[in-house]
Amino acid sequence: MVIITLAIKITSPGEVIYRQQRLGRYGKIFYLLKFRSMVKNAESMGSGMLLEENDTRITPLGKFLRKTSLDELPQLINVLKGEMSMVGPRPAPVFHLPKYDDEQRRRLQFRPGITGWAQVNGRVALYWPQRIELDLWYIDHYSLLLDYKILLKTAWTVFDRKSTAAKPDRKDVDPFMKM
Repeated sequence: MVIITLAIKITSPGEVIYRQQRLGRYGKIFYLLKFRSMVKNAESMGSGMLLEENDTRITPLGKFLRKTSLDELPQLINVLKGEMSMVGPRPAPVFHLPKYDDEQRRRLQFRPGITGWAQVNGRVALYWPQRIELDLWYIDHYSLLLDYKILLKTAWTVFDRKSTAAKPDRKDVDPFMKM
């Protein structure tokens, strides 16, 4: 983590750690931590929070960090603080909450995870409605054995290097919430 911190500081201006408010268990808001992989103020440029293939806002080092998922390492601090777990639904941005129906709110019953069923079945190439469906499947089928399976699949998914950006041919779908 020290090497990544130095590399980010040397290669691009801005903060090393990116903090964003996210929804935790029972809808409690917390700050998700990640190594910054995009240029400073990237959320206010281009497609905002949507990551597109070959997105020019991603720094050269950020491309490597994202492909290897090393940008997620600071979330271990979120785990130690009890805000996240290793496995569970990914924490959603706060602005999604009012758009959830009662069924979709069930995903907030679990502590969010660094990895989860949706991550090993499509990663960020899935739009939020698809991720929520997979999160609800995980909640309905939760077991320690399933968590172990997800952890093993996570290692494979990280090295697979597919599904790291939203599919550009899906312009007909709201990337965050078509509900």
